[in-house]
Amino acid sequence: MSGSNREQEPSQVTVQKSFAPREKPGTLYLVATPIGNLEDMTFRAVRTLREVDLIAAEDTRQSRKLLSHFEIAKRLVSYHEHNKDASGPELIRLLQEGLSIALISDAGLPAISDPGADLVAEAVAQGIPVVPIPGANAALSALIMSGLPTDRFLFAGFPPRDRKGLARFLDAIGSEPGTILLYEAPHRLKKTLSALAAKWGHRRVAIVRELTKRHEEAIRGTAQACADYLEEHPPLGECCIIIEGTGGNEPAKADSDADSGGSESWWSSLPLHAHVKHYEEAGHPRKEAMKLAANDRGLSRRDVYQALLGEEQ
Repeated sequence: MSGSNREQEPSQVTVQKSFAPREKPGTLYLVATPIGNLEDMTFRAVRTLREVDLIAAEDTRQSRKLLSHFEIAKRLVSYHEHNKDASGPELIRLLQEGLSIALISDAGLPAISDPGADLVAEAVAQGIPVVPIPGANAALSALIMSGLPTDRFLFAGFPPRDRKGLARFLDAIGSEPGTILLYEAPHRLKKTLSALAAKWGHRRVAIVRELTKRHEEAIRGTAQACADYLEEHPPLGECCIIIEGTGGNEPAKADSDADSGGSESWWSSLPLHAHVKHYEEAGHPRKEAMKLAANDRGLSRRDVYQALLGEEQ
């Protein structure tokens, strides 16, 4: 699909009227499906799947179980990472002819960390209306139960599998102020958490697994504490990793320097008062500087305050 002819100029503005009457083209509906609990299927999602001409699914076997449960009898075709170059253009052709098509993934919102995003991009480029049918989403569900800040966040998908790729990936998001949302497979979770702990051992983390299912679980603590816990309690089920960001206050240097020159952190040779002064000289108020130093050292701000009082006396 990457080599298709796109008619719109990059600077051209287009306006989609999702529900305007028309015969052609058809509409691509992005229908959310449950992430574990079938009761999370919305009335609108069921109605849409019953009304469209065709349903494109990431895994047709899994999707047939869902459709059978809700007594939805529609033609089902496969669209996934390995056949998208062949299946995508055909779906676009059918949409251009006026058919309505629903795209569903195995669980949650389609086009999030799956090849549905490619189909959506092509539909938009061809002037085909794309309409979301909202529903469950694992990353946002994990975020809101994590206890970490929700006012700003970055969804970064699945981390790379290889060690060097994972290291580069973590370096790239290390200075992100907002909470970081990741997906991870259970057999790679320990390796990923170990890498997180090596870089940001003091940062707060929540590992959320089996969302909406009977064994739903949230493991909360510092990255190091969570990594240690996983050594004793191997995880099962797909997981979300929610990671504390820098909060917009911690200099990017704080994480990157700690990881570029060996195992010692950039502040390890500094006495506590010099550590706090470092942040004050960077423009942070004293209370904020104390909080940042406390985060670096895995201490509470009260511990830092008491220690500084002792140094000053």
